[in-house]
Amino acid sequence: MSASTAEVKLQQAQQKPPGPSCLAVSVVIAGFLGLFAIGATNFATIALTNEIKLAVDKLDPNTEARPMASEPTMLQGNNMCHGKKADLPNKPCSLENGVINAIEQAGADVSAGFVGDINATGGQGVSHNGTALGRNPITEPYWKVGLCPVNVHWHLGAEHKSAGQYDDAGKGPADSHSHRKLMAGEVRQGLRCKHYDAKQPMYTKEYKWQHCVGMKVGETYEVHWPHSAAGACGTPYQYQTPFYDGVFCNGGIISLAPQNTWEKIGVQAQVFTIVNDENYYYPDLMRGMIVDGVRGQDIAKYTGSTTGTSRSNTVCSSYTPITWQVDRKCHLISASTFDKMCADMKAQADDMSDDLHAHGSREVVAKKYTANNLQ
Repeated sequence: MSASTAEVKLQQAQQKPPGPSCLAVSVVIAGFLGLFAIGATNFATIALTNEIKLAVDKLDPNTEARPMASEPTMLQGNNMCHGKKADLPNKPCSLENGVINAIEQAGADVSAGFVGDINATGGQGVSHNGTALGRNPITEPYWKVGLCPVNVHWHLGAEHKSAGQYDDAGKGPADSHSHRKLMAGEVRQGLRCKHYDAKQPMYTKEYKWQHCVGMKVGETYEVHWPHSAAGACGTPYQYQTPFYDGVFCNGGIISLAPQNTWEKIGVQAQVFTIVNDENYYYPDLMRGMIVDGVRGQDIAKYTGSTTGTSRSNTVCSSYTPITWQVDRKCHLISASTFDKMCADMKAQADDMSDDLHAHGSREVVAKKYTANNLQ
C-alpha cells in the first residue's frame, strides 16, 4: 500500500463521526448541570461527564490541538493525580563490601527457563533486606484484579531480553544512531528484534509522522503500559505523564509497610518492529498489550522494578517490587498504528507530550539482581 494511502488511513482512523447539533449538546450539558447542582457525585455522573466530553469533542475533529483552559472548568475538572509521584530515589545496587543492597530489578532476561538469583519465593518470612518473601507476580490479566492502565510510553530497543526474539543478535537500520538525537539528547539503544530486512521496502520506506516524535521505520521499540489499582480509573485523568502520578493517584491503596506493591502495580510490555505496511495496522495501541492471534500469548510474568536509563547494574530503582507481564515474542506493527496512538495521547486531559518519543533503554538486568519467580 502506498504512503499516501497509509496517511489517508491514519486520518480516517482519527476522524470522528458527525457530531450532534449544538442544541443537542446544550441540552446534555444543561441536564448535567442540574445533576451537579443537587450534588450527584455517583458513577452515573462520572459517566455523563465523559459522555458530554465525547459529544463536545465530536464537534471538533482537532481536539488534540485545542488548548486547555487556564482555569479548571466543569467539563475539564481538576487533575487530581498531578504531583502524586512517590519520592523513592535510586540507590546503589550493592554495598561496598559486595552485599546486595537492592531487591529485584527490571528489565530482566525473560527467556523461558531463566531463573534469577534474588529469592522472592521463599514463602512466609522476611528476606535479608526486610522485604517480605512470597512476592509472586500477578498471573491474571490486570483488569481482573482491579488494575487499570495509567500511561503508555516506549523505549528505543528492548529493555528485556528474549532469546531468539529480541537479543544481542538483533538488527535494525544502520542510521539509527542519528535519529536518536531527540529533544532530550541522545538516548541509549536497547536490544533489537530479528525481523529487519533492508531489501524489503516495508522496513526502509520512510513514513510521514504527524504525531510521534523521532520515530524510525525498521527500528525496534518496547512499549510499556503501567497499571495501578490506585489510578484514576474510568475518569478523564486516568492517563498521566509522568506515569508515577497515575500509579499513586489515589491514597490508601498502595502500601509500603506492609508492602503490597507487586499486587497493586503492574506493567505490560510488548516489543515491536515498526514497518511501513498497513497490513500490520492496529487501531488502539494506547489501552494495553495487543492480545490477538500470536500477540500477547507467550507471556513472562515476574516481579521487578521501574526501568529507564537512570538505572543500571550499578544504580538500582527503589520502585520495586512490581509485577511485570512481558510478551516474549517480537511483533510487526505499522507506523500508522504508533502515530494513531500518539494522536490519542495528545487528546488526553493530562499533558502527555513528554511521552511522544522513545525513551532510552536500561541495560538488561544482571542475574544477581533478578527475581527467581519468572513464570
